[in-house]
Amino acid sequence: MRTSNHLIGFLNFLTFLLSLPIIGGGIWLTNHANTTDCLKFLQWPLIVIGVAIMVVSLAGFGGACYRNTFLMWLYLFAMFFIIAAILGFIIFAYAVTDKGSGRPLPNRLYLDYYLQDYSGWLRDRVADDGYWAKISSCVTDSNACRKIGRTVGGLPETIDMFYLRHLTPVESGCCKPPTVCGYVYVNETVWDVGGGLVGPEPDCARWSNDQHQLCYACDSCKAGVLASIKKSWRKVSVINIVVLIILVISYVVGYAAFRNNRRMDNDEPAGSARMTKYKPRWFNI
Repeated sequence: MRTSNHLIGFLNFLTFLLSLPIIGGGIWLTNHANTTDCLKFLQWPLIVIGVAIMVVSLAGFGGACYRNTFLMWLYLFAMFFIIAAILGFIIFAYAVTDKGSGRPLPNRLYLDYYLQDYSGWLRDRVADDGYWAKISSCVTDSNACRKIGRTVGGLPETIDMFYLRHLTPVESGCCKPPTVCGYVYVNETVWDVGGGLVGPEPDCARWSNDQHQLCYACDSCKAGVLASIKKSWRKVSVINIVVLIILVISYVVGYAAFRNNRRMDNDEPAGSARMTKYKPRWFNI
């Protein structure tokens, strides 16, 4: 009879440990936002879910080990909503980051990013002028473009070396003009029109060699931010899927432990039933 209680106790101890990487993932995304996507509001639901799992796991662990029916009932009630919340968070994360990716370029290792390749709620949120003002300010303060510069022998790296760089989405979208513009490379964050033909892309007119402006007003910068969000969320979603599977197993075993506790509280031996006759009579003769 105690097998399910021991098993749920072990599983809840395991989910308690798993809540730590969930909380850590949310904190990592929050800190990561300071240098890339700057969308901290997206990370807080993950932290709240992690804390909730930690608290509920302790309740389930105590209820199973000390055979406390009330704690087990509270555990099952709360765990149902946590499972639903995690499932909803996973579906939401994949839905809002489903479309969009960088475009490969000939003879270059980095990708170009275009806002029209993305769609949905997250794109509308990032593309909103009022909200983008806050995001672009955050990206600027992160000094992501200042860190992109490299020197070789005291001189800026050559264009061929730059083409072999693996740039982050923010570095590619915000720190240089789109390749279609045809600007001439001077260094990583300085590009001249030269004698080349400037492409029709609207971002070409938004580019500035002013190190405080660069392409922070470009749609390519917004697309780079979206690509950064997608990459970060997909990493955390893998952890959430693993935790969801374990929580579902814990819930099923927890329900068995809950029934076991109630049976023991009623002094019912294992395998017994209150009704002992197939067709009981009202009066025994």
